[in-house]
Amino acid sequence: MNDDDRPRKRHIFLRIDAWIDSTVWAAGFRFAEWWEDITIFFRRFRMRGWKRWLFELLGEGMTWGTVGSVLLLALALPAFQETKGNWRAQSDFAVTFLDRYGNEIGHRGIIHEDSVPVDQLPDTLVKAVLATEDRRFFDHYGIDFLGLARALTENARAGGVVQGGSTLTQQLAKNLFLSNERTIERKIKEAFLALWLESNLTKKEILGLYLDRAYMGGGTFGAAAASQFYFGKPITDVNLAESAMLAGLFKAPARYAPHVNLPAARGRANEVLTNLVQSGLMTEGQVIAARLNPATVADRARRLEAPDFFLDWAFEEVQRIATPFAQHSLIVRTTIDMGLQKAAEDAVETALREYGESYRVKQGALVMVENGGGVRAMVGGRDYGESQFNRATKALRQPGSSFKVYTYAAAMEKGFTPESVISDAPITWRGWSPQNYGRSYSGKVTLLTAIAKSINTVPVRLAKDELGIDRIVKMAKDMGVETPIRADKTIPLGTSELTVLDQATGYAVFPAGGVEARRHGISQILNYDGDILYDFNRDAPPARRVLSEKATSSMNRMLTQIPVIGTARKAALDHVLSGGKTGTTQAYRDAWYVGFTGDYTTAVWYGNDDYTSSNNMTGGSLPAMTFKRLMDYAEQGIEHRPIPGVDMPAPGKKDKAPAPATVAESEALPAIPLRPRMLSNEATTLLKTLADRFTAAPALHPVPLAPGKVAAARP
Repeated sequence: MNDDDRPRKRHIFLRIDAWIDSTVWAAGFRFAEWWEDITIFFRRFRMRGWKRWLFELLGEGMTWGTVGSVLLLALALPAFQETKGNWRAQSDFAVTFLDRYGNEIGHRGIIHEDSVPVDQLPDTLVKAVLATEDRRFFDHYGIDFLGLARALTENARAGGVVQGGSTLTQQLAKNLFLSNERTIERKIKEAFLALWLESNLTKKEILGLYLDRAYMGGGTFGAAAASQFYFGKPITDVNLAESAMLAGLFKAPARYAPHVNLPAARGRANEVLTNLVQSGLMTEGQVIAARLNPATVADRARRLEAPDFFLDWAFEEVQRIATPFAQHSLIVRTTIDMGLQKAAEDAVETALREYGESYRVKQGALVMVENGGGVRAMVGGRDYGESQFNRATKALRQPGSSFKVYTYAAAMEKGFTPESVISDAPITWRGWSPQNYGRSYSGKVTLLTAIAKSINTVPVRLAKDELGIDRIVKMAKDMGVETPIRADKTIPLGTSELTVLDQATGYAVFPAGGVEARRHGISQILNYDGDILYDFNRDAPPARRVLSEKATSSMNRMLTQIPVIGTARKAALDHVLSGGKTGTTQAYRDAWYVGFTGDYTTAVWYGNDDYTSSNNMTGGSLPAMTFKRLMDYAEQGIEHRPIPGVDMPAPGKKDKAPAPATVAESEALPAIPLRPRMLSNEATTLLKTLADRFTAAPALHPVPLAPGKVAAARP
């Protein structure tokens, strides 16, 4: 480059620099002028005095309104997720359920020939429902703010809940998409889904769906089914008195079911008649005859109560299995044993009635699974009529120490034994320092002692130093836990929520010898021609091994010691060897006992729907006592199967019960009822042998003979 080129290039760069400077300055100057013009323009609209405060308020309202709209959208999205898929699918199925022995136990789904269009329903029924459940049904758009304000006012005057603020559309949204769980999240979803229903359905369709889907007591769903059940007549033939009684069931079907409490049902019907008069839909003269001649009901004294929580779950299973089938009017043989179901319901109700108040608990749930995976009993709550929320299959609760079995199972699978020694001492893991229940430490202990005494530091130390969280999560899933598990460091102490059904499934691996339980409630699905569309033994995948025989034996040797020397002494059975594990969560919110014999596995939970703490209830108290009451009944009169890998004699009958842990347990639960004997062990074994031989025998084929001779058969 020669010397003449350098000044020329320098000159070019200077021109570029000058152009950039002038351009930036000019842009800034023009922007300032533009901003000044805008400011001057808006000064014309500057308000003073009261107008200024008004516009300031409106401006703030718009700002917060925008923020609220974004928040509402965020809250609405989870609700609208519930509407995905075919939410009308329930109307495609009409299912008759049988128990394990072939006895009819209930129905689910909408039977189309029994469902009556709104236009054909009696005018008295429609008016009675609207007057009682939602007087402004045709005037609001899913949410009735005037009705809500009126309900709040009346409740404040009465000092309690005497009126509900939910509209008929909100109740339908809950019935179609949500559970009865009392949470703020559910109420928010309910409100948005009500708006969605109003946008996508007509008022007539909403009313029709509500009358078809609501639970009406006695195991019936829908006004048409209730009319047949209670009055023995079609819904189109009910009179005013019967319409009032039906309309009164929507609020609390268990409390006002006429086949259970006829005086209460008639009292409620009288309130409905008063509502008709107060709403202006009828006059006192029109309802006086119904007051003087209240409805009577058909005799249902001999009818057994349907296992409604189980049927709800079984119906979901049917929909999952039978959706591909061409026929949706089905007969389903289930796994439930109504004798065990009644004993399970009695065990939970008796425990809550005797000790619920002293322990400050209001709800319980239970699942019993037979060795092989068949669900024999299910209790989803204290009263299905009061709340149809199934706490056995849908409620997610922390399992506490009852989750430790998955950590110990993973350890046994890795090579540890019940005699392996590990330190019970203070431990800190990434800033977390778990403590034992009594805030004391035992030093070097065996794993058998650690699980029997429910020591917290030992499973945490195993997870931290030997196993890792992923191995524990995988073990729980392999053993049958279907609820997603949070993979964090607190898992060994049971902080990730599970269902009662999950726990029963997982523990059922131990009496099954380490083979997965394959929980199921459906044995067969048939059409009305008798064709078998589904058979569990034929169509379900074979059970796979999830624990080695050595690991299973080690776990069973440890778990069978817990009712003997550990935290579950109140669960120890008479004459039958059992194992299990207690669980108690932080602040005594949840109490568990999950136990098993060689024949059955049972998971028991007690707590409160609103997550309030109990009065120091542990898994070794009420849950363990409930397990014992049910299993002492279930194990009567059957041939007991051994627990795999345990060489330990069955216990004898205890001469003296263990000392009560609390004042509430100073009196024992009522005596265990005797299980009625249907067949002796010898007769049962003989019949099973004959059934196996018939199944294995070759088919018979007719032998063609000459005319006039009797045909014989040959194999």
